[in-house]
Amino acid sequence: MKKISLLGATGSIGTQTLEVINSHPDKFSLEAISIGRNIELGLKQINEYKPRLVSVQFREDYDKLLNKIPDNVKLVYGEVGLEEVAANNDADILVNAVLGSVGLKPTLSAIKAGKTIAIANKETLVTAGHIVTAEANKYNVEVLPVDSEHSAIFQCLQGESIQEVEKLILTASGGSFRNLERSQLENVTVEDALNHPNWSMGAKITIDSATMMNKGLEVIEAHWLFNLPYEKIEVLLHQESIIHSMVEFIDGSVIAQLGTPDMKVPIQYALTYPNRIELKEKKRLKLWEVGKLHFSKPSFERYRCLSFAFEAGKSGGTMPTVLNAANEEAVSLFLNGAISFLGIEEAIERALNEHKIVKLPTLEQIDEIDKQTRDFVKKIMVK
Repeated sequence: MKKISLLGATGSIGTQTLEVINSHPDKFSLEAISIGRNIELGLKQINEYKPRLVSVQFREDYDKLLNKIPDNVKLVYGEVGLEEVAANNDADILVNAVLGSVGLKPTLSAIKAGKTIAIANKETLVTAGHIVTAEANKYNVEVLPVDSEHSAIFQCLQGESIQEVEKLILTASGGSFRNLERSQLENVTVEDALNHPNWSMGAKITIDSATMMNKGLEVIEAHWLFNLPYEKIEVLLHQESIIHSMVEFIDGSVIAQLGTPDMKVPIQYALTYPNRIELKEKKRLKLWEVGKLHFSKPSFERYRCLSFAFEAGKSGGTMPTVLNAANEEAVSLFLNGAISFLGIEEAIERALNEHKIVKLPTLEQIDEIDKQTRDFVKKIMVK
């Protein structure tokens, strides 16, 4: 029986994690959760899964829930609440499925508490990969990937030596606008951008998929997860999302992980590693039905956010922090109708160009630069 703490229970990855837990009640129990602003769904989850510790974002949400939850459930809120859920004494593994850089400090708290980390929160490694990996090594804690691409690479590397890897190949669907030329992106709408052809995801990650920033963040994440230089990481457009990623070795062999698009596969693998168990109601891959698989190399001119990510990753220091913060703020502005789709790229580029790199930032410096970048983006983009 593995005991689980879950950050971001009401989000896309969070709800699918709960489905995995629910399908194997003999193997998993839910000890603690954090929930977002969807208090109605959060209350339903509390009553169904009966965690003993629950964290909400704000005091007002705390007040709304306090008299509606069972007496034996401890309710907390805010940043302190997230860290308490993450480092929960009764849990063996933390699933970090929150969005944004808010996931960083809870992850560090869980590492210090000796918890295995199942990470779906890209921003934690993007903004502070040098700190997270150092702390994980110090406390001898495993960091297991939940993103489908990183899980695929992790699976391909089982039994292999990282010294024998020639390159990591992250596949990308190309997002909602993969069939459009750059000139056709001027007037696309939020509704258009949220219509992903392959995956059902939250709004922010779906926009990131359309700009390919999602893949850019994954490149930086892969650098830290697998300790490989950016020169050994490539991105390949693959619109069917059947091959989730590949590893090429020094002898020219390429190992790929395949499957029908389903986030419950990497979620469950992270929870059961190093073992596998049945995934109930999983649609099986039948290659004869798929017929053909398509691949192409992405253009950095077409997908400028991907280019920004490689450049920020190679520059290192606080550049990935600026990249992530500028992107989060710009995506929020786009979703709220304040800027255009291409305005996301403009905001990120301007923030990166203005920034002076701090090479080995502390956590406090990362926090401050994150805040400064968000303020800068709002100032320059909101007229």
